[in-house]
Amino acid sequence: MWYALTAVLALIAGGVAGFFIGVAYLRKQLEKMQNDPAMIQQMAKQMGYNLDKKQMQKMQKMQTMMKNNKKFRP
Repeated sequence: MWYALTAVLALIAGGVAGFFIGVAYLRKQLEKMQNDPAMIQQMAKQMGYNLDKKQMQKMQKMQTMMKNNKKFRP
């Protein structure tokens, strides 16, 4: 009985810890992308989009606003 309870608690704790580690990793990746337009362009191509210069500037502005926790207005 205790083995099952311990296993369930360990599974829940691992899931929560994994979630927070994943969020921290994604935030770091987004910060790197903000500084490197080539990474933004590569991500867009992987998603099937071709961004021109104006769209790239808009993406960088949006990421800057997100970093500063302000609302983005195009």
